[in-house]
Amino acid sequence: MIITTTPSVEGRTIATYHGIVTGEAILGANIFRDIFAGIRDIVGGRSAAYEQELGRARQTALAEMQERAAAMGAEAVVGVDLDYEVINNMLMVSASGTAVSFA
Repeated sequence: MIITTTPSVEGRTIATYHGIVTGEAILGANIFRDIFAGIRDIVGGRSAAYEQELGRARQTALAEMQERAAAMGAEAVVGVDLDYEVINNMLMVSASGTAVSFA
């Protein structure tokens, strides 16, 4: 399945718009990662633990969105948007787009 942030797919004509599809992921970072991330921030550098959690949440949200599009009979999701929020020390990633089929 094609997943793209663009409103169309080059060389393909959209024949059917199935509707908006979404995927969400909420992941918590445990206390040890929080402590090590804090230490890392003090001495400078990147927080690998948070980067890994962020990547995992993004992949989960995109996979869930793709599954919902496939269930509608779509061949692609266009206009995909990713949003990130922190809620009570948990990371929320949401993905949304339009499920489509080609001619």
